Parts: sequence; structure tokens; C-alpha cells
Amino acid sequence: MNWSVRVTLIFIALLAFPFRSPAPLIFVPGEGWTYETPGEKGNWKRESMREQIKVAEEALAAKDYGTSLKAARRVVNYRKGLSDYAPRAQYIIGRSHEARHKDEKAFNAYQQVVEKYPKIANYQEILHRQFDIATRFLGGQRFRLWGVIPFFPSMEKTADMYTKVIKNGPYSGIAPQAQMNIGAAREKQSAYPLAIKAYERAADRYHDQPKVASEALYKAALAYNKEAKTAEYDQSVAGQAIATFTDFMTLYPEDPRQTQAKKIIG
Repeated sequence: MNWSVRVTLIFIALLAFPFRSPAPLIFVPGEGWTYETPGEKGNWKRESMREQIKVAEEALAAKDYGTSLKAARRVVNYRKGLSDYAPRAQYIIGRSHEARHKDEKAFNAYQQVVEKYPKIANYQEILHRQFDIATRFLGGQRFRLWGVIPFFPSMEKTADMYTKVIKNGPYSGIAPQAQMNIGAAREKQSAYPLAIKAYERAADRYHDQPKVASEALYKAALAYNKEAKTAEYDQSVAGQAIATFTDFMTLYPEDPRQTQAKKIIG
């Protein structure tokens, strides 16, 4: 079914089955929009940001993610994010979204942390969380339409997430696998030239890590081979596959995939 038809049908369904919001939407200048449960009367608010971040922390620990989001956002919005507690609050926003299985929102919240507050103490943890989110999408998790309705997997968005992870931590321990996963995402799109580029970049960038480099070169050769088979036989692409497999066998003579590489060349 065409994606535009899907969107139309979902929109019609939402109009056909209206629902009543369980909580009013309230706008506070300098703080933004928040939902208030009837009778709550903002009892999660505190005058000092030091106390406000405590509310957010406690709510997160108690798995009260609605409150942790509101409390953390209030800290982030205070004086346009100039509070000393803003970095931790932005992190809590990401954690709250992730706990609610809203992974794209969580990834974007974490991205704001690393871009705005690169000196945050748990920077590496945040990178790993972003990597894990991207990997869930690589595994087929669906992105959400309007941030609400699980709609479609997207390897384009997934590859972009991994690219951001690498940019955020080019020398981190997860960067090599993130680069490899870009290639895997492109292969799922059948975008073999882009997959090859990703794998070759991994082989070149991490040449000092034999395990990564050998895997990258082998997968680049496989991707060339797949590309050669997608349409009419392309001798030049087949030649690239042979050349890349040959490079692999030359550089890594002890690799157990030598036999398989020779077989594919044949």
C-alpha cells in the first residue's frame, strides 16, 4: 500500500474515533507546554532548579516518566538552558523517552545533550545509548508517524543515526561497529554502492584494528558481488568484486574465509 494512502487512512481513523484528553495542556511563558492531571495543580514544580532536578531524578527512578519529563523540561527551559542542571535534565528527557519506547525522540534528546553539553560526565554512556537505539532500528523497529504511531522501518534514518554516533565519538569503542552498521543498513536498502563505500571507509579508517578491517573488506567484496548480480551482468563491478576479494586474501592470509573468497571468485 502506498505510504500516502496509509497516512490518509490513519488520519481518517483518528477523526472517526475521537478521544478526550485526560489532562489539559497548559502553556507557561519561559517553560513551554505541559500536561496537568486534574487535581495535580503543578505539585511537581519547584522554585529552585536544584530542587527541580531532584524531582526529575526521583520521578525517573520511580518510573513516573510523565513527571520526569515535565520536571526535566522545566529545568532545560529555565533561562534558555543556562542552568547548571540543564545538561542532566536534558539527559533525563532522553531517558524518559527511551523508557517509554519512543526511541527516535530519545535519540534526538541525547543528540541535544552531546551537542549543547559535550563536557557532560556520562558522555560515553549517552553514545552507547544512541548506538543501541540505532541498532534497534537496524533490527527492524519501526519509526513512529507523528512521533506516535509505529509506521515504517527506515534504513535511511538508521544510517543517519549511526553517522551521528560516529561524529559524536569518532574515537570511541563503538565507532567501528557503527561504521559497519551503516554498511549493513545500506545493504538492507539494496543500495550496494553506498554499502561498499561504508565498508571501505571502515577498512581504511580502522586499518589498525585487523578484526574490523578484515570484516569490512570482506563485506565490501560481498557487496560488490551482490551489486553485480542485481541487473544485467556488469563485468566492471564483477572485476571490482574479484579485486577486493583478492586484496582481502592478500592482506589476511590466515582468515578462515579464504576458502569462501576463492570459491566466490571462481
